[in-house]
Amino acid sequence: MTQFTLHTEDSAPTNSKPLLAGAKKAYGFVPNLYAGQAEAPALLEGYLSLAKIFNKTALTETERQVIMIANNRLNGCPYCVAAHTTIAKGAGVKSDVLQALRDGTKIPDAKLEALHQFAVRINETRGWVEQSDLDALFAVGYNKQTALEVIVGTSLKVMSTYTNHLINTPLDDAFKSDAWSAAKTVSA
Repeated sequence: MTQFTLHTEDSAPTNSKPLLAGAKKAYGFVPNLYAGQAEAPALLEGYLSLAKIFNKTALTETERQVIMIANNRLNGCPYCVAAHTTIAKGAGVKSDVLQALRDGTKIPDAKLEALHQFAVRINETRGWVEQSDLDALFAVGYNKQTALEVIVGTSLKVMSTYTNHLINTPLDDAFKSDAWSAAKTVSA
């Protein structure tokens, strides 16, 4: 398989250098995902920009992590599941929610589980959900905006999970304590 470079601030293409410098400033290191995406400055900029946009949605941090980790698991991405588990823990997402997401089982909180199932349906159907999927989301208090914002999170995770599959991104030390394997999950 083709080997991809995990770029540093020095080796990265010119347009990726400031993005990697910003990541290093924000996190104290350059995540391997970003180092790999740096080969294509448009991909790295697009991913970072969409992440900022997703953070501006009406969704809470926990809700955003539900959408992202559901997609990470469905897309079979060990890097992303581990990274987002670490991020979610730091953001105060409850451990039972994280465990359910990592395992592909039911989240104990009914509202979050409805969001989880809608994110699963968006991923699995490539957006061709049924009215009953929307009805289940709306029944717990979400709205049309939420349904569309799930697409933003799903799109973000396509960019990262597909990158990780293509370049076989090694897990950063910062995420190793939350390592994950697709073999340990069940379908949602």
